[in-house]
Amino acid sequence: MYKGKLAVVTGAFRGIGRACAEKLAESGVKVVINDVYNREQAERVREEIEESGGICDIMMFDVSSYREVEEGFAKIVEKWGNVDYLVNNAGIVDDNLILRMKPESFKKVVDVNLIGAFNCTKQVVRNMVKQKFGVIVNISSIVGLSGNAGQCNYAASKAGIVGFTKSLAKELASKNIRVNAVAPGFIETGMTKKIPAKDRERLVENIPLNRLGKPEDVANVVAFLLSEEASYITGEVISVSGGLHI
Repeated sequence: MYKGKLAVVTGAFRGIGRACAEKLAESGVKVVINDVYNREQAERVREEIEESGGICDIMMFDVSSYREVEEGFAKIVEKWGNVDYLVNNAGIVDDNLILRMKPESFKKVVDVNLIGAFNCTKQVVRNMVKQKFGVIVNISSIVGLSGNAGQCNYAASKAGIVGFTKSLAKELASKNIRVNAVAPGFIETGMTKKIPAKDRERLVENIPLNRLGKPEDVANVVAFLLSEEASYITGEVISVSGGLHI
């Protein structure tokens, strides 16, 4: 199912990123998980993956820092060899209405969500071109496709991911490198748990499948796009939203 050997998943200590790492490890892919937060939490994720028979390593770096990303990927390649699969999942929110949003809040979200994807992709593409193989999946959002009041920074960063994905797919297709994006809807993660109960109820009412998604729902699509079963798919943005984006 998987031609390559090594995957890097950013923002992988919880939520969608964690589910992606677990799914890939379960399928026999060696996984390097990244985040910039809690090392103890990272160790727990690694232990769980290894207890299930997978191979997992940890690399801590801030995706918004080009220097840290460059150093992190150099260590990964030195230890494990070339990266075959990259999942650009790391992302943050800092919501507010435009009248109240501070410039630094807009910049911070774009730096992590969009610039972070560029920084990580930049580190793997050269070797992917040399080996004439690679697959990249970028995590966008339905908010990047439809917009959302109070999230102009997040929506802009995720819309940027769509353009980034499509441009790279055209640029790298001749090198046998595929690039796709997944646009999750409202998924049961730490972010959505902060939504007040009444707002969650109204939100679910607008979802045709009448529930929030699970991280595994997204991970299954990511794993498919990385696999050889999707070898003729590139430049696509697949919505995983329970029908919310219809």
